[in-house]
Amino acid sequence: MGNHDMSNGIVILKSGGVARIVFAHAKQNSFPASQLKQLQNAFDEVARDATTHVIVLQSDPTKAFCAGASFDELIEITTPKKGKDFFMGFANVINAMRRCPQPIIGRIHGKAVGGGVGLVAACDYAIALTDAQVKLSEIAIGIGPFVIAPALLRKMGTAAVSELSLTANVWKPADWAKANGLFAEVHTSFDALEEAVNRHATRLASYAPEAVAELKKALWEGTEDWDDKLAHNAAVSGRLVLSKRTQQTLIQLKNKK
Repeated sequence: MGNHDMSNGIVILKSGGVARIVFAHAKQNSFPASQLKQLQNAFDEVARDATTHVIVLQSDPTKAFCAGASFDELIEITTPKKGKDFFMGFANVINAMRRCPQPIIGRIHGKAVGGGVGLVAACDYAIALTDAQVKLSEIAIGIGPFVIAPALLRKMGTAAVSELSLTANVWKPADWAKANGLFAEVHTSFDALEEAVNRHATRLASYAPEAVAELKKALWEGTEDWDDKLAHNAAVSGRLVLSKRTQQTLIQLKNKK
């Protein structure tokens, strides 16, 4: 039930009331727009499944947890409409996670950047490996973590999000993420991480689904306007990515690769 070998794409593995949504991409588990749409669809599909009581979000364990949005697609944006559409990818996934009646456990390892940190924040219970690190590099590029900011603020609070977003070149370690509410648990080995994920998922799946769904609804109270809020924020990012300075930075970063 743990690891699943795959190249690029999304796979749903169901067993004992638990659905594992597994994503993978050759470029450090980053997300092109098409794969973000697949992830959104996976959450929507599992949300409708009455036999699924818990969701586990995980990625290919041989790579970073998630390198965020596809850099290759970011530099191809030419209009504000295309910019908004691009950033709506993570907005739609976060809203799909918010709407799922089942609690979502995140299995976190390695590095999470940008939108990848947003995915962690949208999980209801994130269990991490000690090698996990998080970074929001957006402001250094000339955009900002606007789409994921509501999820981060809800989970971590303004002080921690300010620190994370304004130190855009700094990797924050797992103990920082746990101290600031992003991670619920940190484990020293992958086996211990997987055991903890299995234990929590199995236990949660044994509880009354109606009670768990009501609890999740209560925990996400106050986010009912996120469809509009995240769309607005996606438009802001879509506009900023077209600025001359941001375009120059993106070209420089691409040439470094």
